[in-house]
Amino acid sequence: MTYTYHYDSPLGGVTIASNGKEITGLWFDGQKYFGLTLPEHYEEKHVPVLEEARRWLDLYFGGKEPDFTPPLSMETTAFRKVVWKILLTIPYGQTTTYGEIAQKAAAQMGLENMSAQAVGGAVGHNAISLMIPCHRVVGTNGSLTGYAGGIEKKRKLLILEKADISTCFVPKKKAR
Repeated sequence: MTYTYHYDSPLGGVTIASNGKEITGLWFDGQKYFGLTLPEHYEEKHVPVLEEARRWLDLYFGGKEPDFTPPLSMETTAFRKVVWKILLTIPYGQTTTYGEIAQKAAAQMGLENMSAQAVGGAVGHNAISLMIPCHRVVGTNGSLTGYAGGIEKKRKLLILEKADISTCFVPKKKAR
């Protein structure tokens, strides 16, 4: 059975999902790919791991680096797992680029190189936002791009973490 909990954050509602033992999803309400790992039937119920997730979010949105991470279950492809595990190594308040993650992933997979765009796709499909910190990934040129929760939320999350985003920018939308 999958259990959910709704959390009211300063940046909007957050839905957290769990298999009862691990966190399986965490999304800002309405974000791209919202609920991608949610089965058709689930139950809103307080279980201990969801309480841990709530405590983690309270610390995080209180401007503190949580000193624990609830158990996570990455229900995804092998490639995405590699990328998501790299995301978990990005320190609180710091950023990295899609290209840097591509280099690390290629090395771990025994490949000569890897496309930053492929990494971007894996990062964008992260089902456990915030706890797997995909918001800490920026473009090589400093662009704040590619956050399923929205670029403004990404910017606010980095500011909350006191990350140096002085050289970062929000790309202009292309005219169609």
